[in-house]
Formats: sequence, structure tokens, C-alpha cells
Amino acid sequence: MTKQYPATGPVTLRTNLADSALSAALKQGKVSSPIVSFDFCGPPSASNGFKAMVRERAFDAGELAIVTFMQAKTYGKPLTLLPAAVVGRFQHVTISAMAGRGVEKPKDLEGKRVAVRAYTQTTGVWARGILQHEYGVDLSKIQWVTTDEPHLAEFIDPPSVLRVDKKEKGLDQRMIDGDLPAGILGPDAPKHADVRRLIADHADAALAWNAKYGCTHINHMFVVDSDLAKARPDVIAEIYRLLVESKAAAGLPKGLDTLPFGFANVQRSLGIASQYAHEQGVIPRQFTAQELFDHGTDKLGR
Repeated sequence: MTKQYPATGPVTLRTNLADSALSAALKQGKVSSPIVSFDFCGPPSASNGFKAMVRERAFDAGELAIVTFMQAKTYGKPLTLLPAAVVGRFQHVTISAMAGRGVEKPKDLEGKRVAVRAYTQTTGVWARGILQHEYGVDLSKIQWVTTDEPHLAEFIDPPSVLRVDKKEKGLDQRMIDGDLPAGILGPDAPKHADVRRLIADHADAALAWNAKYGCTHINHMFVVDSDLAKARPDVIAEIYRLLVESKAAAGLPKGLDTLPFGFANVQRSLGIASQYAHEQGVIPRQFTAQELFDHGTDKLGR
């Protein structure tokens, strides 16, 4: 199915984009365009719209987890990437363990069952890559306990993944109850007095990782429907301009930029994310950063 867009003039785009400092000016109309309007019709949590984005083409534009985009690229989904990161953070802080459950250091995860919302989740891919490459953890010796299916219907979880029913009990509660000693569940989960960050010096470890690799961990980037990219390069350039201006208006902290824009600033992070995803069996081959862009979107911002 080909989506039809007007060849000239204004367009209104169904858009999946969460509220954030970066998107605030755009959503509040403080930055605008004569040819691009956004219908922000996605769910409050943009990740809840990812499945509809890749399976149903429910949106014309919006944010998408970068590993989900790599899987979409693998399966030929008509999505085009813009060199604009809209969600990013270092993932060292997302790995938690319960005190007294036999996991005191990363290598202790071997032989254990570890929670992660979905095996293909971008946060999980980054965190597992950190565990493997920075702490020598053998990921093949871990069983990953999940509640959510992959965003891409074509992907089948590997045998090391066990799906459990979150209606019966959530992953946070399974950790608290002693079913699972550790998890990759975000910086504040689970909320319990016995929880601790497995990488205790996670802030310093993140800075060391950045010094070693020269990039940050990108989670979500902006994408558009490929038929829009083919039909309206002027619209794509305008979207990028609006994102740049919205980011500038956000007054984000100076220093290390965890939301990089421009191909030169995202390519290293994308290359490492692709490497990790391939090593973990999430995508069948590693993409170069250049391969992830088409219709000239890698030239935006140059």
C-alpha cells in the first residue's frame, strides 16, 4: 500500500511524539511552519504507539526506538530515519538487583533469570551490550524474562527468552517477591528498599563509556513514512528545521549532548547499537550508520 501525500502545499501529519523538553516548543506552537502541521494523535507514552507505527503505518511521523527502527528496516517497513535523537540517556543506571539475592556484581548475572520488558527493547539492547563488553558478562548464560512481545510481528524471541503474564504479576513485583534477582527495568525500578543499581558507580561508568567510545546512548529518533520522504523532501527538511528549533528552545543543559542531531553526531552511537543488536540476535546483520538513512536524510543539518 502506498500512502498518498499532496505534491505541493501544506500537509498535516499524524504524529506520535511524547511530551518532553525537546518537543515542548513544537507542541505548543512556539515553532511553526507554513507547510507542515502536526496532529499529535499518538498515545501519551510514545512507546505505546510503536507497534501501530511499524505494523499498521498508523502515523506519518514521530519518534521510534532505534532498535525497533533497525528491525523495521530488516523487514522492509516503509520508514525513513532523520538524524535527530529525541530520547537518549546512558543505560548503566537501568540495571537493578535486589540485595541478598546473589547478584552483587555484573558477572553474577550468569546462570540467573533477569527481567527486561521486551527482549528487543532498545534499553535492554544497550544494557546487555554494556554488560557484555564492559563487564565480561556471558549473555548466553542468562535467561531473559519478559512480559511484552516484540514490536515487529515477524521477529521471534530466541530460546533464551521466557515470556510471563504481566496481568498475573509484573516484572517489578516478581523481583520484589524473589522470583527474579535482577532486571533491566529503568533507573527507578523496582521501587523497594532492597533495590540497588547493579553498576553502583553508574554515573562515572557512563562518563568513562563516553570517553572510550565518543558517543552517547540514543534510544529514540525521529522517523517519517517513506512515501512522505519520497514525495516531499521539502517537508522532511522543514520537519528537521522545526525539531532543531524546538530543541534550541528547550534550554537543555550545556555540556554532553545526549540528544545529538546531524549524521556526524549520531553515526557512532547508531553503529554501536547496531553491533549490539546483531550480537544479541535482534537483527540478522549489522547495519552501518549510513545504511539506516535513505532519501538523502543523512544530509539534513549539513
